[in-house]
Formats: sequence, C-alpha cells, structure tokens
Amino acid sequence: MTLLVKKFKYHSISRRQVNGKRLYLTPDGHSVASVTTILSKTKDNTHLFEWRKRVGEKKAQEITTEAAGVGTRMHKYLEDYIETGTWPKEGSNPYAIQANNMAKVIKENAFPFIDEIVGSEVNLWMPQMYAGTTDLVCTYNGNLSICDFKQTNKPKKQEWVDDYYLQLVAYIEAHNELYKTSINEGHIFMCSRNFEYQQFDLLPNDYSHWKNEWYNRLYSYYESL
Repeated sequence: MTLLVKKFKYHSISRRQVNGKRLYLTPDGHSVASVTTILSKTKDNTHLFEWRKRVGEKKAQEITTEAAGVGTRMHKYLEDYIETGTWPKEGSNPYAIQANNMAKVIKENAFPFIDEIVGSEVNLWMPQMYAGTTDLVCTYNGNLSICDFKQTNKPKKQEWVDDYYLQLVAYIEAHNELYKTSINEGHIFMCSRNFEYQQFDLLPNDYSHWKNEWYNRLYSYYESL
C-alpha cells in the first residue's frame, strides 16, 4: 500500500553544472541556481573553514563524504517507504544499517503526525530565480506543509539551523507560486548518528520573518554575481 496520494501535477527538472555552479534547467527554459547554492554562497562560512583547518583537509573530507553517504541512504529508505508503504530492508553494509535505523527514528517520531503525503522528492522552482527539491509535501496536523529530512553527526542547537528555515521558505514560496497554494508552514525532521531525534518547526506566526530573510539572501546572491 502506498502512502502517497498525488494531488498536484509535479514536474521533473534537470540539473547541470555551469562554470562550477549547480544549476537547474526549469520547464520555462531558464537555468537557475539551486536553493542550496544560494544559501551556501550567502552565509558566513568562517566556522566551517576553521573546522576544516582544525581537523585537516583530508579528515574533513572523509567526515563530509561519509555523512553525505549516510544521509543519502537515509533519505532513500524514507522515500521508498513513502512510495511503497513497506519498510525497506537495510542489507548488511554497516552504513546502510545505520542509515536504515536513522530513517526509522524519523518515521516513528514524525510520521504519526502526517495525515496525508501528496508529494515525495518534489522539484520546485521560482521562475527565473531559483529551484530545488524538497523531500516531502504533506498535511502535517491538518496543515499543508513542506518538510525535509536531515541527518547530522551530532544534535544541532537552535541557533545553528537558520538556513533550514530559509530552505523551507524557498520551497514554500515556489510551491505557492506554481500551484496556487497558500502554505505557510514547514518542518525539518532530523536524526543524529546516535539516533537522537530533533524537529525544527517553521510555523505561520514566524513565516513573514523567515520569508524576508530568504529574499534578502536571494537578492544578495544575485547582487554578488
């Protein structure tokens, strides 16, 4: 049994690398920057540079690559579950087992509050401005929402996750533009490598603030080109 109830006609968009930039080719014929690229290019990366210097470039790359691999597997388990309604087997690979167990933590903590899933791995774009892919479009506690799954090596502090809210807003704004919805809520479902669950909620009362912050970052990105 599938958990997915398709209510919108979502479109696929392709990706391309142009001069080292990750761009999306959208159905309207424009190549635009990804949400992740815009956020990366407009944030203060001082702490990241200091961390890479502290642990060494080789070790930093190993940690980053391993985390990305576990995160990709975790996302795939959740995506497969949404598509089929059956929990996928993890196999014997240690990283796969860990990713499967992390996905289970998210399923057990977040999915009981999801009433209906209307999109999984949904490509979204704001015409001529940006594009990206959100993990989930669903009704969460009765409200249509944009949601993303995240993995982390260790639990996050609230003050470290501003860009998660901005990412949600970017996807929400694009969904509202393309599909004439009025979404103003989003959720981040996160599991750490030691299986600690965290959830960061973008709620309607805070939406205007984060919307303004997102457009400030977006304009800053294009002004810097």
